[in-house]
Amino acid sequence: MSERESMPVDVVIVGGGPAGLSAAIRLKQLNEELEVVVLEKGSEIGAHILSGAVVDPKALDELLPDWRDMDCPMAETPVTDNWHWALTKSGKWDMPHLMMPPLMSNKGCYTGSLGNLTRWLGEQAEALGVMVFPGFPAAEVMFNDAGAVTGVITQDMGVAADGSHKPDYQPGMEIQAKYTLFAEGARGNLTKQMKARYDLEADCEPQVYGLGIKELWDIDPDKHVPGRVIHTQGWPLSESDTWGGGFLYHQANGQVALGFVTALDYKNPYVSPFQEFQRWKTHPAIREYLEGGTRVAYGARAINEGGWQSVPKLAFPGGALVGCAAGFVNVPRIKGSHTAMKSGMLAAEAVAAAIAAGQEHTEVSEYEANLRESWIATELKNVQNAQPLVAKFGGDIGTVLAGADMWLRTMGLGLGAMGHHRDYEETQRADLHQPIDYPKPDGKISFDRLTSVSYSFTNHAEDQPNHLKVADLELQRESELGVYAGPSTRYCPAGVYEWLIEEGEEPKFQINSQNCVHCKSCDIKDPNQNINWTTPEGGGGPNYPNM
Repeated sequence: MSERESMPVDVVIVGGGPAGLSAAIRLKQLNEELEVVVLEKGSEIGAHILSGAVVDPKALDELLPDWRDMDCPMAETPVTDNWHWALTKSGKWDMPHLMMPPLMSNKGCYTGSLGNLTRWLGEQAEALGVMVFPGFPAAEVMFNDAGAVTGVITQDMGVAADGSHKPDYQPGMEIQAKYTLFAEGARGNLTKQMKARYDLEADCEPQVYGLGIKELWDIDPDKHVPGRVIHTQGWPLSESDTWGGGFLYHQANGQVALGFVTALDYKNPYVSPFQEFQRWKTHPAIREYLEGGTRVAYGARAINEGGWQSVPKLAFPGGALVGCAAGFVNVPRIKGSHTAMKSGMLAAEAVAAAIAAGQEHTEVSEYEANLRESWIATELKNVQNAQPLVAKFGGDIGTVLAGADMWLRTMGLGLGAMGHHRDYEETQRADLHQPIDYPKPDGKISFDRLTSVSYSFTNHAEDQPNHLKVADLELQRESELGVYAGPSTRYCPAGVYEWLIEEGEEPKFQINSQNCVHCKSCDIKDPNQNINWTTPEGGGGPNYPNM
């Protein structure tokens, strides 16, 4: 065994997304002498970032007030108009803006590539002296004898599928830090471990998720209206007693970002979020924009939907959760970048103060206290019942009740916080439902999954250990297939999972891990929690352009 190299720093940040980079920038703004490392599992900063995105600039204004004059790509396309459609199978009706609480407005927001914004934030961080290491996943957390986090170990490189070391083997490095910030995004592997080790969810509701699937299209210039933002709800999910919605954003360079979010608490195991997205694109109101256009990119990721009542304890000895690792998405607004960035900034301020006071490996309780008194809390409390009301009462009645609750909360009234059920617990037996006959893709507006994955530019080294860990294959056969009819073959938007069934032989669970786009839907929705998503070798996964 080769000895691991070690690198002592002040702060290590696990994840190079908006939250992690905002924390890094704020740390250097407060004390340029601090040694700050950002570890990013993607091949480059922004490679794994996927979002709509319509960005509220509130946090960006606080972090870098002159960002509009600093060649930031997000400044290119301000939102110009905002539509919200309720879809039926062949029609639509506009939801009047007067019905919506003021907090739902996109006035002053910008639409563009969150990946490109993240790349720009990475440049700002490096210019301040932050050490940014893409292609280096954090694979293991280190602790001292007192049980405090003391840093992380990056993943070993050059390990073969059978566990042997290839000629290019390199052991991971120990990044020893006074404080460690976990900014892994939704359902991060190490974040799960921190939640369990420190029982961070003891006093909150369980986190719930949606699966967001997105495509980027070049469309006919005559149909393009820069800054137009469209959100939809209703069809096609209304046909399977499922809820979620679509978006279509007119961004720079004649492109539209369109996507579909399916709440992962759906009951029918035959639902396929990917296929529902493909159906949605065939709606006349959506197809109108796409006809004559060309798809240029595809991707998917999980989205936190639990809201304020699902935010866990944030700080623990030596570390803290920031961004989507904790879950600060405003579900009705479909926005979380601004709250994620603000959480990173608040954590940085608490950590910088602790280091200045000569502390290390302590619990930065000031971060927790300050965040729970910040505008993040104000914003999320106003919408905290929107998701559970729609989940409980359905898209139509639930939307009306959610709107009423948001109005009441805006006026300082409103009901108490509602609870959640874990997504996998909501999945029902297959014999209670009928299979869904999804239409075949036409290759122009709708597409198959494997072709779609090629547009995510996903790549993994072939000869490496499988990063998708199945704890009990017999349980997978008996329950996931036998009881639930193999929902993994439908909830995964990348065709990773297959059941190979041949006469006279036991069904075989095939995992095409090279297809994985790191969406984490398997980790969330497997009905027995029998699949654990872990980080593959550094640089593996999607390479999203402009997403």
